[in-house]
Amino acid sequence: MAWTTPPRLDPERSRRRLQLLAELAGSRTVRQRERPQRARRERLRELIATRRRIAG
Repeated sequence: MAWTTPPRLDPERSRRRLQLLAELAGSRTVRQRERPQRARRERLRELIATRRRIAG
């Protein structure tokens, strides 16, 4: 069985797909920027919990 080329997407569907991919890339950038803050918060919570267990 020979491979055939996939059918071309209609322009509207292609535009929506590109828009979705751009939005996903934008959210990925935001998440990567927030990661250091999230890591810092998690580390601080761990330290507080450890301190409470020790003092407890």
